[in-house]
Amino acid sequence: MDLPDHRAPPLLLTVDQVAARLQVSRWTVYNLIRSRELASVTIGRSRRISEVALHDYIARLSEEGSA
Repeated sequence: MDLPDHRAPPLLLTVDQVAARLQVSRWTVYNLIRSRELASVTIGRSRRISEVALHDYIARLSEEGSA
């Protein structure tokens, strides 16, 4: 049986982790979620953002910046 690799990055990030990666406030991340610019999921009372959703958001920003 294979054991999980604990060094792998998490699939789901907290709002605080996303804020730190983007170097913005928690409020900004929640506004991005509310405006549907950044996809998220709710697990219980917690909001989580997938690595894929974060990468997609950053890619869209890059595309807009180069246009």
